[in-house]
Amino acid sequence: MRLPARLVPTLALATALICAAVAPAHASPAPPPKTPEAIGYGGAVSSVDADATAAGIEVLRRGGNAVDAAVATAAALGVTEPYSAGIGGGGYFVYYDARTGRVSTLDGRETASHTADQNLFLENGVPLPFNDAVTSGLSIGVPGTAATWEQALRLWGTRSLADSLRPAERIAEHGFTVDQTFRDQTVANQDRFKDFPATRALFLPGGQAPAVGSILRNPDLAATYRELGRRGTDALYRGPIGADIVRTLQHPPVDPASGRLARPGKVDARDLADYRVIRREPTHVDYRGYDVYAMAPSSSGGTTVGEALGIMSHGGDLTDPVAYDHRFLEASRIAFADRNRWVGDPAFTAVPTDRLLSPAFTAARACLVSPDHALTSPLAPGDPYHPAPCASTGPAQPEPYEGQSTTHLTVADRWGDLVSYTLTIEQTGGSGITVPGRGFLLNNELTDFSFAPIVPGVPDPNLPGPGKRPRSSMAPTVVLRDGKPFLATGSPGGATIITTVLQVLTGRLDRGLSLEQAIAAPRASQRNSAATQAEPGFLALPERAELEAMGHVFASTPEIGAATGVERLPDGRWLAAAEPVRLGGGPAAAVRAGR
Repeated sequence: MRLPARLVPTLALATALICAAVAPAHASPAPPPKTPEAIGYGGAVSSVDADATAAGIEVLRRGGNAVDAAVATAAALGVTEPYSAGIGGGGYFVYYDARTGRVSTLDGRETASHTADQNLFLENGVPLPFNDAVTSGLSIGVPGTAATWEQALRLWGTRSLADSLRPAERIAEHGFTVDQTFRDQTVANQDRFKDFPATRALFLPGGQAPAVGSILRNPDLAATYRELGRRGTDALYRGPIGADIVRTLQHPPVDPASGRLARPGKVDARDLADYRVIRREPTHVDYRGYDVYAMAPSSSGGTTVGEALGIMSHGGDLTDPVAYDHRFLEASRIAFADRNRWVGDPAFTAVPTDRLLSPAFTAARACLVSPDHALTSPLAPGDPYHPAPCASTGPAQPEPYEGQSTTHLTVADRWGDLVSYTLTIEQTGGSGITVPGRGFLLNNELTDFSFAPIVPGVPDPNLPGPGKRPRSSMAPTVVLRDGKPFLATGSPGGATIITTVLQVLTGRLDRGLSLEQAIAAPRASQRNSAATQAEPGFLALPERAELEAMGHVFASTPEIGAATGVERLPDGRWLAAAEPVRLGGGPAAAVRAGR
């Protein structure tokens, strides 16, 4: 994902950025200071991009609610973060309604074709090489993002889709400033982008990655947004935009001179017309007096974060750094062992959501945690149907690969409503295939399926199937205290999303950190693997030696996640927080600054 060079600390700067977005394409405004925290009144927005945060603030300032602002922010991310999100992908939307006190969710995950089966990624009985599957039509699922926007606005918004798309149209038409991360991600994808003429023309102007500080325009996407605004999402699911999507994925437009084999996809016009966003009941756990709501399957985010919280609730004093880190890593390890065995699309497999989150099961799994030595991975799953202390059932199922690129935004409004929204096109750059004349990349979301059973002979809930949604790790989360909004958070990062959200929540709720401190804290991610991924900052902590003495094994990774969050302060102000350093830092803004 690309984090911005321009960050938005206040309404004044947000307004300046909005003006910059509509300036002539040759203008290159000087970036304001990076501000990953903002406090004020009237609502707040935190995202990974300055123009997107400004778009959300603009909507709030003009009287829109959190849902209106979330859609505007997401649409802007489709312009400025096109390698992480856009209408070629999908995601999960969590909404807290202050008037009713209810948390609702939308599952806008991509789906496989009605003709797909468990052999989708097999050739001659052998799984395709992962990279071959990614850059192909075969990896592309029916996009759910546009339908999510339309349904969220219809259920809870106050503005039309056309109104919500206008800030993003302006940014696409007049351009945004390329920063170092955007350029780096383009360079990393250059070898495959150059093989698709439409992708090459948009993202490799003159055959090269755009220079830092240059202006990148996307008039095709501006026109696509205008068409969606005029005609609604029928233009995509039953109209000309959808026809272009189907043509592109079924006949990937590869440069014949490239020599690249891009396998055709299966999604057709019927699949697009049949697509539905699903309104699901959120997962819910009571954690130390806080009500934690998150996304139910097809995402594994809510069940896995919730189970880990349940396991951690059986710990003692978590203010001690060593005790906290040890229990956090062990709870993550155990929850991932159960996630890999039990969670998939609930339309195709019986997912024991309530049982995974039940106090009886989390207590039985917490029994595995020793105070002085680490478990060994891969750990076998437990049986949520028959919870027994320290018991397992069947062989261990190692973690499958999951792409790291996604984006997350959080929004609050003057009425106390909250939105936590994670959206994606899967890999950085998705499938690498841009729809010609439409200005957006298509996802490679179907590679989130298991290509073959993880353990031969053991049921795998995440094999492909007709119309099936691949399991996700996205974990947009809303936390209430005494029935009132407390905070919302989420992160990108593939399977590390779960551990990042868990760390942010427990940092805030258990360790006494502020939200911005919890987001900034060094991260580690244990996902039922032999070694725990850890950032250099985590490896430099003094407790590392004690953790290694317990048997924890660490492997260094540069960065984990890029979280955003908003929190309601006791005096009614909103605090918005984003990453201070990771991938360049993130922008947070409040409608009216007030400290």
